[in-house]
Amino acid sequence: MRAFRGLTAAAALPALVLIGCGAAANPTPLPSVAPTATPEPRLPLIAAAGDISCAPGSRDPCRQEQTASVIEALDPDLVLPLGDNQYESGTLGEYSAVYNLSWGRLRQKSKPVPGNHEYQDPSARGYYDYFNGPGAFSGVAGDRDRGYYSYDFGGWHFVALNSNCGFIRGCGANSPQEVWLREDLRRNQLPCTLAYAHHPRFSSGVNGSSANLQAIWQTLYEFNVDVYLCGHDHHYERFSPQRPDGAPDPVRGIREFVVGTGGRSITPFLTILPNSEVQDTSSFGVLAMRLGPGFYQWKFVATPGMPLADTGTALCH
Repeated sequence: MRAFRGLTAAAALPALVLIGCGAAANPTPLPSVAPTATPEPRLPLIAAAGDISCAPGSRDPCRQEQTASVIEALDPDLVLPLGDNQYESGTLGEYSAVYNLSWGRLRQKSKPVPGNHEYQDPSARGYYDYFNGPGAFSGVAGDRDRGYYSYDFGGWHFVALNSNCGFIRGCGANSPQEVWLREDLRRNQLPCTLAYAHHPRFSSGVNGSSANLQAIWQTLYEFNVDVYLCGHDHHYERFSPQRPDGAPDPVRGIREFVVGTGGRSITPFLTILPNSEVQDTSSFGVLAMRLGPGFYQWKFVATPGMPLADTGTALCH
């Protein structure tokens, strides 16, 4: 498999060898052929984090500008803002004053999901006005009354979920989102799938696990979804593949990354859950992922001077 190499991955072909035929007494020398190198196709790169921009005028040591600069240096093909993108209430004025000057520089590459702070503005109005356009019902952030959508990118299927269940008629079995999700995944023909939302199904942090996402995760599991990205708890945590009930499953389990390190603040861990493999409260940064045909590579890229560097590679189901 290819190693994760920042921005590019390339391999060289062996030198071309020419073999003569026939029996000439004084054969004419063949011209030399210099070895050629054919670049290996660049694997699509995504970058993701949540819990990003402080409210205008905040005195907190916010790092949204630094994490935006990390993404710009990576030059990804796709950016996933994982919710609570703008504090404290996600109004359009707040988005315009802070988020737009940092992560807003990556807006054309962004496919967001809303967090609970976005819904402090009634119906997440500022969030949809910012990403879809003022008053627009639908757009890059999905329909205003749903906030969940799907798309194909880089040979993978992506499912953007709305984990603010109380605002979208629930997340349980047979809820509108769960019914939509089941049908979306049933139609999917791509071998690898990534789902993302604001709230974690599992977290060892102060906000903890979201039991109300059990039915959503059950559907993701039944359709062999590979990866789930989220934020909400302001830390970095990586889980081994597991079932919706938390049982380990190295064959079909979903690998979850909690990436609440986008800039707002860092919060502590409480009780470490059984399948948690990495826990970090030392670093702001983003999760970068290379999307291969049948595999993926991940690397946490911290802001300058911060120590965390978690990397790995895994196969799709």
